[in-house]
Amino acid sequence: MATPLGNLGDISPRAISALKQSGLILAEDTRRAGMLLAKLGISGQKFASLHEHNEEQRVRLALDIVRQGIDCCLISDAGTPLLADPGYRLVRAFRREGLPVIPVPGPCAATAALMACGIPPYPFTFLGFLPRKRGEVEDLFAAWREAQTTLVFFERKNRLTSSLNTAFAQLGPREFCLAREMTKRYEEFIFGILGETEIPQESLLGEMTVVIGPPGKNTWKTHPDRVHDLIGRHSRELKPRQAASLIQKKTTGWSSKEIYDLMIKSEP
Repeated sequence: MATPLGNLGDISPRAISALKQSGLILAEDTRRAGMLLAKLGISGQKFASLHEHNEEQRVRLALDIVRQGIDCCLISDAGTPLLADPGYRLVRAFRREGLPVIPVPGPCAATAALMACGIPPYPFTFLGFLPRKRGEVEDLFAAWREAQTTLVFFERKNRLTSSLNTAFAQLGPREFCLAREMTKRYEEFIFGILGETEIPQESLLGEMTVVIGPPGKNTWKTHPDRVHDLIGRHSRELKPRQAASLIQKKTTGWSSKEIYDLMIKSEP
C-alpha cells in the first residue's frame, strides 16, 4: 500500500480503511509507520519490520497470518512499496501460494517527479537507487546510453555530484531535473544540463529523485579527454585491442578502431 511522500492529505480513504482492517502491518521502519498511523488516528495495530536482511523470515510470518484469515498490509516509509524498497519476495511468495495480493495505489516519487519536471514522461526507465561503486554506476548508465528513454532514479545528497558527473560522462549533456522535498513545505525542482549545471549541495536534504531526459536528435561524442582517461585506466590491464573494445562500450560516438589508433598514437 502506498503512503504519503510528505503531505498527509495524499493518503486515500481506501488506504486508511486497509490500515484499519490489517491484523499485521509490515514496514521497513516500524517507528515511522507508527507515527503515520498516529497522525491518522489509527491505534492498536501490530507491526513487524521488513527490510532487505529479514525479508525471508517475514515472508513466513505474513503467510502464516494470512492463512489464518487475517489481513496483512505492506507499506513503504514514503511512497509506493517495492519501488527501491523490499517486498518483491513477499509478493512473489504470495503469488506462488495462490494467495491474493491487492494493490492499494497512491503516491510515488518517481511518477510525481515526471508529472512536474516537463521532461518527456514516456517511455521512462526507473533505476531505483544507483549502485555504490563508481564502476557499476558507469556500467549502468552505459547500458541505457542508446535507449530512447527518460531515466529516473533516487540519490542521496552526498553522492549526487559524483552520480551526475558519471551520468554526463556516459550520456552526454542531457537535460535533467532534481526533485526534492516533493509534496512538502520546501518542495523544489532544480533544472539543468548534465556537464553544465552545478548543484549547490549545501541546500539539499535527504533523498532526491533525479530525472534525466532521453538523448537528443544531435549525435553526441564522448570528449577525447574522457577517452584518454579511460585509456590510461585500462591500457595497463589489458592488451590494446581488448582495452579498445572495453572503452568503446563506455563511450559514445567512438569505434573500437578509432580508440585503438588513439592508444597507439598515445604510446611513448
